[in-house]
Amino acid sequence: MKNKNFENIFDAYQLVAGAKIKGKQQDEIFELGVYDALKRGYTLYPLEHGVKYDDFSVIVSEKELKNNFLIEGGKDNTAIAA
Repeated sequence: MKNKNFENIFDAYQLVAGAKIKGKQQDEIFELGVYDALKRGYTLYPLEHGVKYDDFSVIVSEKELKNNFLIEGGKDNTAIAA
């Protein structure tokens, strides 16, 4: 997982459930859960060797995600372009 290409989060449209999230300052990797409107944040679940741990989660705001986290780069869509 450490060899994956992570990039900055610029837009909320990048924040989809199941995306891999990594902190800018640490090497911990999380899986992004759904947005919780009541708590006004996204749920992050820790990943260890590809295993998601559902028994522990953290709620993080969109602003904090943009400032302190990176998201796994998407696939290249140049082949789809007409």
